Amino acid sequence: MKHSFVRFLIVGVINTLVGLSVIYLLLHAADVSYWLATFSGNAVGACVSYVLNRMFTFRSSSPVAGSMVRFAIVIFLCYFIAYYAGIRIADWAFSAILPLPKHFAKDAAVLIGTGLYTVLNYAGQKRFVFTESSSSGKAGTMTRE
Repeated sequence: MKHSFVRFLIVGVINTLVGLSVIYLLLHAADVSYWLATFSGNAVGACVSYVLNRMFTFRSSSPVAGSMVRFAIVIFLCYFIAYYAGIRIADWAFSAILPLPKHFAKDAAVLIGTGLYTVLNYAGQKRFVFTESSSSGKAGTMTRE
């Protein structure tokens, strides 16, 4: 596998299954709020994601301390943007165009948010987290695979 996006998607399947399992368990079995469930599930998935993306996806040797801080910033930004958009889109869709019961909107919002999160997270991790310094001292460049 030469392309980091393919590896990212494989890692994404793993951490998405872990994260969504936590989200839906909290949302339905523990009856916690949308925001607490999605935040908790994403936090667990993020831990899995950091380790696997650092070692497998981007094969990064950037310093752990710096990459962890950038990783956390990217994760938080992607989380809030994606899941806010997800709940807004689902609320709009379920009230304006889909004749389904309103309680399905939260489940749809999670799926919409997850899709948006994946795309935003990949871009953020590739560009800001798992970067290498080139020999000329420029930050933000990737080594060739």
